[in-house]
Amino acid sequence: MLVPAEVWTVAKAEHGSAVLIRPIGSDVAVPIFIGQPEAQAILIGLGSISIARPLTHDLFISTLKQLKVDILRVEITELKEETFFARLVLGRNGEEIGIDSRPSDCIALAVRVKCALFIDEFVVDKAGISVNVVQEAAQGSFEQTEHETQLESLKASLDKAVEEENYEEAARLRDLIKEIEEKTK
Repeated sequence: MLVPAEVWTVAKAEHGSAVLIRPIGSDVAVPIFIGQPEAQAILIGLGSISIARPLTHDLFISTLKQLKVDILRVEITELKEETFFARLVLGRNGEEIGIDSRPSDCIALAVRVKCALFIDEFVVDKAGISVNVVQEAAQGSFEQTEHETQLESLKASLDKAVEEENYEEAARLRDLIKEIEEKTK
């Protein structure tokens, strides 16, 4: 059974990006891993960013408008062998037409036209993860980035202290760097 959903967020993942689809009112989100161009297309649509020349998704929407066809909804319908499947549902003269599509393309279109998004409960049960887990992972990633930035700054200061032959300060910075590196292992 299909349930109403929303694009919860688009996030950097270990191997690319992920768009997280969250059933409305749920504490679970389904991560769909996508490439960088697909993530960019979705983010442009979410941000309602105006581009000087139409991108492929914008061109498709303009073409549908000229043909008097509406995008009614997007449905994320299946998950088979770690591959998500989706359907773009179009409407013309009261008739519905379903077109198989990649979820990333459907989502990029949906965020532009602000149409309804649905996801099958089976897909949510099979691939959903707690939004708390996602938020904790994002926080951990933020903390890791913060430590990396701090280490880079300290290493630059260490180089400067050595260059200026301020060996006492260099030793202090070296020890501080070692302490931070040990904590983040």
